[in-house]
Amino acid sequence: MDRRRFLKLTAAAAAVAMNPLHRGAQASQVPGTSRRLLPGPGTRVCLAGVAKGSPEQAIRTAVRSAAEAATDFSWLAKGDTVFIKPVVNSGKPYPATTSPIAVAAMIELLKEKGALRVVVGDMSGIESVRFTADSLSGSSRKLMESSGLARAVLASGGETHFFEEPGWHSFYEDVPADGTNWKRGIMMPKVLQEVQHIVLMPRCARHVLAGSTLGLKAAVGYWRHDTRLEYHRDAATLQEKTAEANTVGTLRTKQRLVLSAADKVLTTFGPDDGYVHEPETGLVMASESVVAHDMVSLAWLLENRRFIPEAQKNDFLDTSTVVPRVVNHVVAGWLGGMGPAFSSEKLTKNELNAIWDDRVITRACEVFGGVPGVLLEASNNAVSADLKRRLTEMTALPA
Repeated sequence: MDRRRFLKLTAAAAAVAMNPLHRGAQASQVPGTSRRLLPGPGTRVCLAGVAKGSPEQAIRTAVRSAAEAATDFSWLAKGDTVFIKPVVNSGKPYPATTSPIAVAAMIELLKEKGALRVVVGDMSGIESVRFTADSLSGSSRKLMESSGLARAVLASGGETHFFEEPGWHSFYEDVPADGTNWKRGIMMPKVLQEVQHIVLMPRCARHVLAGSTLGLKAAVGYWRHDTRLEYHRDAATLQEKTAEANTVGTLRTKQRLVLSAADKVLTTFGPDDGYVHEPETGLVMASESVVAHDMVSLAWLLENRRFIPEAQKNDFLDTSTVVPRVVNHVVAGWLGGMGPAFSSEKLTKNELNAIWDDRVITRACEVFGGVPGVLLEASNNAVSADLKRRLTEMTALPA
């Protein structure tokens, strides 16, 4: 954390300390473990293994293998346009952002299957891009270039798109399912109305606010900044709103596949900084269900957190319950000014001992019709039976 950021956090902490009446004192927060989770249908998640230090072609092959095992692509007609949603929260390289190699492989595969156009786009985090009806600072385009993703997209025949560039009015209101914690509809980029299909390509990483950032959390990148303001201001239900935002009509009707390259895992702090672990056998995970995908991805994050070096296991930035609250007040201030910075609700970060501690996943299980019965399938011979067993145990619904 650089000095400038540290000073901002210190100032925000002082503001919170002087404002004991902020709305978080009355906010309701439901621990994930207290939810009554019901079993849902069996759902496939396909895994391809990647040996540590593998060349680029091996990673591309693993992406194709997992994707083709997870879906038959019957939804893709010749001449269709596909939107790939990566995670470009910053300009830092993978795994702080989505793997350029994986995105390039997916673009080539989609074009082989008949896609006429593949558009890859995102809007980066508020620390880097500030966006209102009257002003814009920062550039998601520059961050995608810095991360190496833009080059990979263009070299593979894809197009780039950045939600802030067409302007404030290039968004439309989409509505999540009934019973949501959202007070207003969610402002989504109009480019999604122009495509037939969406492929979500997140990464597997820790997150300072939410606990983890996987597929469901990636939805934040779509949102205009007034939606992001509500998200951070009403922070007592931030995790629940994360899950609920994935029920908007556009994502329910157009999202076909979720695929993460996770041969490198950001295991601490996040979303952009922390300890990167590169396991001896990495994974590519793919599923038609974002909930099932995230259950396995979070289990994989937990598996890799076992290898955090001893000196970093009790890193204050990773384990503190105070830092997320302070950071969220700062983010609310960036989005809405001093009023939201002072009055935003208290954020409680997810525990990370088991996937059922994660309120994003448990709420997603509620709104998507039950806990998927995860059926793990290996699409190549690099995934050991022991790893499949451990991941299966970690994603099984508790008795």
